[in-house]
Amino acid sequence: MPAVSKGDGMRGLAVFISDIRNCKSKEAEIKRINKELANIRSKFKGDKALDGYSKKKYVCKLLFIFLLGHDIDFGHMEAVNLLSSNKYTEKQIGYLFISVLVNSNSELIRLINNAIKNDLASRNPTFMCLALHCIANVGSREMGEAFAADIPRILVAGDSMDSVKQSAALCLLRLYKASPDLVPMGEWTARVVHLLNDQHMGVVTAAVSLITCLCKKNPDDFKTCISLAVSRLSRIVSSASTDLQDYTYYFVPAPWLSVKLLRLLQCYPPPEDAAVKGRLVECLETVLNKAQEPPKSKKVQHSNAKNAILFETISLIIHYDSEPNLLVRACNQLGQFLQHRETNLRYLALESMCTLASSEFSHEAVKTHIDTVINALKTERDVSVRQRAADLLYAMCDRSNAKQIVSEMLRYLETADYAIREEIVLKVAILAEKYAVDYSWYVDTILNLIRIAGDYVSEEVWYRVLQIVTNRDDVQGYAAKTVFEALQAPACHENMVKVGGYILGEFGNLIAGDPRSSPPVQFSLLHSKFHLCSVATRALLLSTYIKFINLFPETKATIQGVLRAGSQLRNADVELQQRAVEYLTLSSVASTDVLATVLEEMPPFPERESSILAKLKRKKGPGAGSALDDGRRDPSSNDVNGGVEPTPSTVSTPSPSADLLGLRAAPPPAAPPATSGAGNLLVDVFSDGPAAQPSLGPTPEEAFLSELEPPAPESPMALLADPAPAADPGPEDIGPPIPEADELLNKFVCKNNGVLFENQLLQIGVKSEFRQNLGRMYLFYGNKTSVQFQNFSPTVVHPGDLQTQLAVQTKRVAAQVDGGAQVQQVLNIECLRDFLTPPLLSVRFRYGGAPQSLTLKLPVTINKFFQPTEMAAQDFFQRWKQLSLPQQEAQKIFKANHPMDAEVTKAKLLGFGSALLDNVDPNPENFVGAGIIQTKALQVGCLLRLEPNAQAQMYRLTLRTSKEPVSRHLCELLAQQF
Repeated sequence: MPAVSKGDGMRGLAVFISDIRNCKSKEAEIKRINKELANIRSKFKGDKALDGYSKKKYVCKLLFIFLLGHDIDFGHMEAVNLLSSNKYTEKQIGYLFISVLVNSNSELIRLINNAIKNDLASRNPTFMCLALHCIANVGSREMGEAFAADIPRILVAGDSMDSVKQSAALCLLRLYKASPDLVPMGEWTARVVHLLNDQHMGVVTAAVSLITCLCKKNPDDFKTCISLAVSRLSRIVSSASTDLQDYTYYFVPAPWLSVKLLRLLQCYPPPEDAAVKGRLVECLETVLNKAQEPPKSKKVQHSNAKNAILFETISLIIHYDSEPNLLVRACNQLGQFLQHRETNLRYLALESMCTLASSEFSHEAVKTHIDTVINALKTERDVSVRQRAADLLYAMCDRSNAKQIVSEMLRYLETADYAIREEIVLKVAILAEKYAVDYSWYVDTILNLIRIAGDYVSEEVWYRVLQIVTNRDDVQGYAAKTVFEALQAPACHENMVKVGGYILGEFGNLIAGDPRSSPPVQFSLLHSKFHLCSVATRALLLSTYIKFINLFPETKATIQGVLRAGSQLRNADVELQQRAVEYLTLSSVASTDVLATVLEEMPPFPERESSILAKLKRKKGPGAGSALDDGRRDPSSNDVNGGVEPTPSTVSTPSPSADLLGLRAAPPPAAPPATSGAGNLLVDVFSDGPAAQPSLGPTPEEAFLSELEPPAPESPMALLADPAPAADPGPEDIGPPIPEADELLNKFVCKNNGVLFENQLLQIGVKSEFRQNLGRMYLFYGNKTSVQFQNFSPTVVHPGDLQTQLAVQTKRVAAQVDGGAQVQQVLNIECLRDFLTPPLLSVRFRYGGAPQSLTLKLPVTINKFFQPTEMAAQDFFQRWKQLSLPQQEAQKIFKANHPMDAEVTKAKLLGFGSALLDNVDPNPENFVGAGIIQTKALQVGCLLRLEPNAQAQMYRLTLRTSKEPVSRHLCELLAQQF
């Protein structure tokens, strides 16, 4: 690149930039910019003999003004004129202006293309590089059509300079990614591949990037690159750091090129040529050997470069999966990283070992590290590392260690992060089923799972245990006894009641001989849970009661009394009322034989793929199937262990609430459907329709919000579903929020769980969790009186434009809340874009005949969608300077309202959602944080700094974000917490 002479420094530009930086306000900056724009416009219009230096200076000023965020509507022609200059600096500024400001639809594009053609034909390497950079930066289809044929010719020309070849390769890569059809490689393919033999390492690096992209579409055309890539890799790996001085990075020869070559080789199977394969294996062994050598430098850059090559080498070894010796050595090397002090290395080691565990050659080697992985699951501070540890335990599990791994995962589940609990529940359920030798252990495990994490046990899990128990006679008695004992706990989860209701309804007779579990005792135990359950579970229990009449005739009078009670026959929920009426009539009218035929024991289910495994695949996302399928299936495992699942023989429509991840699997037909506001959780025992088939569902993010969709119109269950609810009230239909609404809202800015509101009639509790731009909130409405609430209707209302900023889907609740009872409402939330006002929660009901109404602010604030971001001090200050515009910063100095405790402050900042960055602020008393507000439309980066002054009992809070309203709003929210 030609040197820039001292005279090329543009003093006028430097003065202008200094003036802008010295402006004290936005208005002063705009005034100075307008003055400069007027001066530039007059110069361009008035002085026709403007020299190249002046044009360059003024174009630079226009470019700077544009980068400040102001519109530029002139100066384009002057920039195009600079392209014809023979001075490097003038031509450079012209190309820079065009790359930034000119779009592909500009009328000047033809003039620009002509200037680029002239520079490409000039054979001046500096001008050619500038032209190629401009093509790559603009990257439009028009430029691709104009130059796609010229660039390959320049790339392979024998007289092209190395810098030009490098630029041409990267330019061609950019055009290929934008418009693959415009780059016909046929005649150039062989010559491009031979660039791997080029003596200039920069050309080779650029060529590898290009070939890697091209071979993914046409692998056969570039197959000859394998031997050349292996040869080049061998020369790099075997060379000393002094051999490639210009491309040695902290004693590591050409690390970027090595990584690129290893990735290129992963596009193909192992080499067929024995000599090439032998040389490649030798290279991989050399890399593994070098990893064992003591480091040549204590600098982090040295270890990063060395480990980058090592991990890419291990990825290639895993990809080939054909060299047992290399696989075992790779596993041992990764095992050393499991206890490394660097978190990223531990994460990468766990991730790579998950893949190694699926190989028959290295599975046993992976298992030797089980104790280290279990320790990581217990002690790691980073949740992502703990999640990878759980993944690895799942991948390394087999019959020899299944009980140990399941036990450890259950123990971890009690303290696991909310974000990964559901995934761990699914994995425990799959492992317990797949490797169960003793089915009593399987039943114990699933019941323990429900006890520990009942909220995260989806319908698929407990449906599955019911199907297995139904299919295996040898476990039915034990399951009935175990679930009976579990139900005796003072507080048991509703899913436990569902499992207990089904199993005792089917197999309660197997334990009825014991006086401690006689039929009246079984009924009393189940009925004691009845009033604490949701409508769906009550519907299942009513079906259990009618089964009891068939199994235990001595309970008929008692059960008929329950069905005949006014609370059932006149129940406001039409489904419960219909069941009570029909079951009472059936038990009264039908003969013993008819009753036994209608209510006979469920037959074994036919087999199909496990819906739990399918659900876990969906949760892990595309591409996880191979890791989850785990081809190492035990020959001794039976069909149920192998992952096939029985299908019900009657129509089934699972609850939408069970389908968080998009799976539509059929539950066991234990009882008629509950089609009330609680959703269709059960299946009609009298239905004779075809079995529902699992269907492909939405992505996890879509399914997370599709939980409460009503049944499809063509579904048989749609005929039984509730009619469409009345339109939700708008903001004008509800009263204003209660006076203390803001105070109650502020309590939840830095926490997700607690009591939102409480008076002498009603208590409203909140439990919520958020990930990225999605959230789920559970609202618990408790009736503190002994009188039933009538017409109970909680509604979420979006004031103003909030409907376009925040999507909230609500699950309907029962219209009656019995005295002393509690009902739960589920809200699924999606942040579409940044918002300032929270949604409103309107609660209406009748108490003792008198209407009651209440309006609160729902604790959903913009910081709930914070994703913590870790960054080094250098990156933090660089980003802090980038967000230096006045409108991007919000600052507040305020007096402390609470005792100034450093640990409490730290907890509040973490609860607010940001990551706390250590050793960033020069003052250790200050707190520095970073994070990203995740919305569907965009991401908003956020940096914060909190400076406490203990002597003055004051704080100074500074927030900088990429959006002005977000800065102010977050500053106000956080300041109120201190």
